[in-house]
Amino acid sequence: MKNILKRYVIKIPSEISVFYCEKSSLLFIQGKIGKKLLKLKTKIIILKKKNLIIVKETDLNKFKDIKKTLNTELALIKQAFLEVSVITVKKLKLVGVGFKVFNKEIEKKNFIHFKLGYSHDIFFKVPTTIKINILQSTIMVISGVKYNDVLQMASLLKKFKTPDPYKGKGILYSNESIKLKEGKKV
Repeated sequence: MKNILKRYVIKIPSEISVFYCEKSSLLFIQGKIGKKLLKLKTKIIILKKKNLIIVKETDLNKFKDIKKTLNTELALIKQAFLEVSVITVKKLKLVGVGFKVFNKEIEKKNFIHFKLGYSHDIFFKVPTTIKINILQSTIMVISGVKYNDVLQMASLLKKFKTPDPYKGKGILYSNESIKLKEGKKV
């Protein structure tokens, strides 16, 4: 029983405040960047003196596999701690001759203007929750509070020009490298 308890214990960082409502199983987390509200399926115990959260089992008849539920709740709480304390950043680079990206403001809305070698230019409206900075005409930085939103935005922008496995041209993550395939031999 002690090994199971150790596995489902989370240490609360010093800069984060946690409030829990037992009746409705709501966990409110407040950090220096933002606030997050989680609806939990399991019960938790907060030990204020030790700065710990213990995720414990509820009724075993409700869920088929209680370990999966406990692990999911644990991961959600850890991710919420990250989202309220750290800004997530992803860096993309454009590789290819003539591939460029620009910031545009049209009618007080932020757009990104891509030139990717197509017969037309691509305009993309930036959501208000995400901030995109253009460092150079070939390098852009996507930042935001929500981890999933930043990763999804980076993935969506990368799909505008997927990397070519033969020439290596396209939109890549800054730390990504492509192993080029060998072309046809005549």
